[in-house]
Amino acid sequence: MVNTMTMVGQQDPHYTQYMLNTQVINPALVGSRGVSTIGVLYRSQWLGLDGAPTTQTLHFNTPLSEKVGIGFSVVNDDIGNGTSKETFFDASFSYSLPVSDFANISFGIQASANILNVDFSKLVNYGAEPNLPNIDNKFSPNFGVGAFFNTEQFYLGLSVPHILETKHFDNDSQESYVANERMNLYLISGYIIELNRDLKLRPGILVKAVQGAPLAVDLSASMLFNERFSVGAAYRLDSAVSALFGFQLSEKFLVGLAYDWETSTLGNTQFNDGSVEVFLRFDFLNRNSRNNPSNFF
Repeated sequence: MVNTMTMVGQQDPHYTQYMLNTQVINPALVGSRGVSTIGVLYRSQWLGLDGAPTTQTLHFNTPLSEKVGIGFSVVNDDIGNGTSKETFFDASFSYSLPVSDFANISFGIQASANILNVDFSKLVNYGAEPNLPNIDNKFSPNFGVGAFFNTEQFYLGLSVPHILETKHFDNDSQESYVANERMNLYLISGYIIELNRDLKLRPGILVKAVQGAPLAVDLSASMLFNERFSVGAAYRLDSAVSALFGFQLSEKFLVGLAYDWETSTLGNTQFNDGSVEVFLRFDFLNRNSRNNPSNFF
C-alpha cells in the first residue's frame, strides 16, 4: 500500500514588477530595447513569516544587430530558510522581423538548466520528519520558447520558459512521484496612452497558467511623468494589491520598487507584513534603430 498526498503550490518564482523583469519569462524580449542591459531584482515575500520565499535575479541582454538579440539570466529561489533552493540558468536568443514601419514581431528560444537542493532535515524544526532522501545539486536541463509583438504604443507576448516537466523523487516501481514541475504559460500585454507631452498612462496585464493551479492574473497601471518618474498600482487576482514606483535616475540607471499587501487569508497581519521587491537596471547606451518598447520596460 502506498500513501500519497497531492499538494499544489508556487513553482516558477513570482514577480510584481514583471514589466521590468520580462527576460526571465519571455526569451523573445532579449535585445528588444535596443541597448545592452544589466538588471538585478530582489524579492522578499511575506515579510515576518519564517521560511517565506526569497528570490534574486540577475540578467544581461544586448542586441547584436537590428534583428538579433542574446541574453543570459540567473534566478535563485529559496524557500524555508534553505530547505529548498533552486537556481535557474538561462541563455536566450531572439530574432525580430518588422511587420510594418511601426511594428515588430520577435521570436525567442532559450536553453536552461536547473540546480535543485532540498534539505529535509531543516523541516524537523517545524515538527515534520519526512522519510525522504535529501536532494543534492540535482541538475535538470530544459528549454523554452516565446513570441513578442510590439508597436510604439502596444505590446503582446506569449511564452513557455520551461517546456520539459521535471519529476523529483520518481519511483518507477510504484509509478508515483512526490513533486512534478509543470509548464508555466505566460501571456503579457500592455498599452501606452499619451495624456499629454509629459504624462503617460501605462496599463498592463500578466496571465500565468499552470496545470493543477488557479489561473494567476496581474493587472497593473502606472503614470509616467516626464519619462523620469512613475507611480502606479497593481492587483493580483484573489491574492494581493501592490504599489509600484519607478525612478529613472539618469539616462542609464533605473530603480523600481514594489510593495504588496496580501488580500488572501495569509495576508492577515498576524501572519506577515506584505512583500517587497527592488529592481535595478543599468543600460549601456548603444541603441540600435530597431523599433523598441522602451516606454514600457
